[in-house]
Amino acid sequence: MTESPADGRATSGSEDALIARIDALLPQTQCRRCGYEGCLPYAQALARAGAAINRCPPGGNEGIAALAALLGREPLPLDAACGSDSDPGVAWIDPQVCIGCARCLPACPVDAIIGARRYLHGVYEADCNGCELCLASCPVDCIHMRARGAGQPAPAPAENRRRYRQHGERLRRAADERAALLLERKRSARPDTGA
Repeated sequence: MTESPADGRATSGSEDALIARIDALLPQTQCRRCGYEGCLPYAQALARAGAAINRCPPGGNEGIAALAALLGREPLPLDAACGSDSDPGVAWIDPQVCIGCARCLPACPVDAIIGARRYLHGVYEADCNGCELCLASCPVDCIHMRARGAGQPAPAPAENRRRYRQHGERLRRAADERAALLLERKRSARPDTGA
């Protein structure tokens, strides 16, 4: 038995393999429209037969059919409560309204938003997977979804997965650096009691 990284639950090798196969079928947008914290937690729920196969709008009917075939279940229509399978497009930040608060930066699971605190932000459209997670993070509603440019396809699942992992690694490094800095400050603030 091994421990599953997302929820700490012990799993067998065969369950891990099934989770990996399911996860490979998902679009890796990490949009959370399915009701789970990302594609891997949704894959884990599917493998354990606790989740419906029709909760991934970015995967659409093609994704549902692939999941149904893999899991030996009947295909279902997309759950409308999860959203539409139409491409939401790419995020766009209105430069006249952006206040540079930087709240959108950590919200983007693939680091497609470029900017820094107190500076105008922008979206690198080629990397935007259309997850829409940045919309709710903006306190001034300056982020909008626009149609993708002609001939500009959405990023492939493998690219989304790679960028999502890089995003997670970057956040972990930043947290480790902050923790080390705080520990160093705490140590230097202590009075020297040596004689």
